[in-house]
Amino acid sequence: MHIMSAMNQIVHIRKGVFSVSQAEFAEIAGTTQSSVSRWERGELEPSRSEMTRIREAAIARGLAWDDVWFFESPPTETAA
Repeated sequence: MHIMSAMNQIVHIRKGVFSVSQAEFAEIAGTTQSSVSRWERGELEPSRSEMTRIREAAIARGLAWDDVWFFESPPTETAA
């Protein structure tokens, strides 16, 4: 995952998909709030195991999920 796009992806997943705080998202991913903050600032990338836990949590919660969100920038809303 490219670090700059990872930043946008994680913010999208945390806020747009899960609608949780950084601390809650950290618990989902099995990491710390400070790591989530570093992901969102583009200083660190989630590990494969953290991404797996995030994906599994989304599916378990019945949330809309697309694995591509880990690898491509999130969709942007366009004005109609």
